[in-house]
Amino acid sequence: MLLLDINPDHFEIYLEEYPKQNYREVAKSIAKKAKAKFDQPAFLVALSHAAVDGEQILQGIVEVTGEEVNVFGGGAGDDYSFTESRVFVNGKISLNGMACIVLDESRVEVQGIATCGWKAVGTEKIVTKSIGNHVYTIDDIPALDITAKYGGLENLTPNNKNLLIELAAGLPLQLQREKGDPVMRPGLVVDWNDRSFYTSGAVPQGSKVRFSIPPDWNVMDKVVKGVEQLKATAMPEADALVVFSCAGRILSLGPLMSEELEGINNVWKVPMAGMFSNAELGRATGGSLEMHNLTTCCVALKEK
Repeated sequence: MLLLDINPDHFEIYLEEYPKQNYREVAKSIAKKAKAKFDQPAFLVALSHAAVDGEQILQGIVEVTGEEVNVFGGGAGDDYSFTESRVFVNGKISLNGMACIVLDESRVEVQGIATCGWKAVGTEKIVTKSIGNHVYTIDDIPALDITAKYGGLENLTPNNKNLLIELAAGLPLQLQREKGDPVMRPGLVVDWNDRSFYTSGAVPQGSKVRFSIPPDWNVMDKVVKGVEQLKATAMPEADALVVFSCAGRILSLGPLMSEELEGINNVWKVPMAGMFSNAELGRATGGSLEMHNLTTCCVALKEK
C-alpha cells in the first residue's frame, strides 16, 4: 500500500469489465473518459482473468490517446493458481475486468522502465497457428507439446497443479521483434481440447519465437542499472515509486528478489509499493508499449 496526497482533481479511477472478451473496446471506453478529463492522461492499470489479452488493452488506449502515452501496470496475481484473480476499486470487485488510475500528466509526471533478462536458447521457431493471444501450434506441433518436448515437462494433465508454473516460468516463449527488444510470452492457460495455450499478449501467426531460460543473478544488476539510467536521463527526482514485478521472478530468484527490490528503492530512496503480477504492462527498451511477462516494471511519480 502506498499513501499519496495527490489533489483529487489530478486523477480519476475507473473499473470496467470485459465478459465478452472485448478488451480493446473496454480500454477505448476508459481512454475516452480519461481524454475528456485530461489533455495528457497517464494510466496505471490492473487486469484480472489469466486469459486476458493485454495487447488489446494497450492498443485500445493508444488508439484514443496516441503512441506516446504512458501506460504501466500488471495482471492481478492469485498465488500461482491461474484460476481466479481480482481487481477492485471503491466498493467494486471484478474477476474479469480492468481497474485503472488515470493521472493528469500536466500535474503528475510519470516515467517508467520495463526490464527482463530471460535468456533465449535454441533456434527460432515459427508460430504456425494462432489467434490473438491463443497459440495453437508452433512448427505445426501443439504449443503445449513442443514446450514439453524442449523443457522436459512431464505429467501433462489437468490434474498437475504445478504444470502452469513450470510452463510459465520454466521455458517461456520469447516473441522476436523487428523493432526493439524481444518480449516474453509464456503460456498461462491451457486448452486441453487441442493442447494449445493462452499467453498474456498477442503472438501473431507467422511470427518467430524462441524458448528462453531464467536469468542468473546478474539480471538484478541489469534492472537496477536500468532504473539508475531512468533517474539520470528522465526523472532526477521522484515522490514515489510503484513496482510491478512478475511473480515468476520469485520462482527463479528466490530470496535474491529482496536484493533487487532494495536496489531499486535505493535509487531515489522514496516511498515504494508494488505487487508480484501475472503479467506486466510497459514500454520495452527501444520499442512500443507491450504486455510483458517475467519482467520488472518500475514507475516513478512526481507531482509538479
